Amino acid sequence: MPTKRYWLFKSEPDVFSIDDLRKAPKKTTYWEGVRNYQARNLLRDDIKRGDEVLYYHSRVQPIGVAGVARVSKSGYPDPEQFDPKSKYHDAKSDPDDPRWYCVDVTWVKTFDEVIPLAALKAEKALAKMMVTQRGARLSVQPVTKKEFEAVLKMAGG
Repeated sequence: MPTKRYWLFKSEPDVFSIDDLRKAPKKTTYWEGVRNYQARNLLRDDIKRGDEVLYYHSRVQPIGVAGVARVSKSGYPDPEQFDPKSKYHDAKSDPDDPRWYCVDVTWVKTFDEVIPLAALKAEKALAKMMVTQRGARLSVQPVTKKEFEAVLKMAGG
């Protein structure tokens, strides 16, 4: 059985917040629209069912971790790439050789308060966490188990 891994997924709350995930049918959605090859490779090759996700709100004040989700389906071709009506449509993507991938995520927990990026950066245990590094803009990022647990502790759980 594969070892559980930990991730941080960024989303703009005006697009799809942790509360939107909690209200979704079966508290689950597919994580579509990732259009960065490095993040795509993680979604396609590394992120697996059962992995835990820190749900990060970006482009809002305060930016930071808003809760936890779990990967409920491993990587598969992002259906939005083939839909001409979707803002994530990619006319160059071939159904026989898809360019973009997604995973399904399921809501686990919403924190009482967002843990702001400034607090993450101030926590010694998170000094090497990718999101705390200058220029770390990737929307899907690996997180160590110790970092994941430190964030949960900061959230009071």
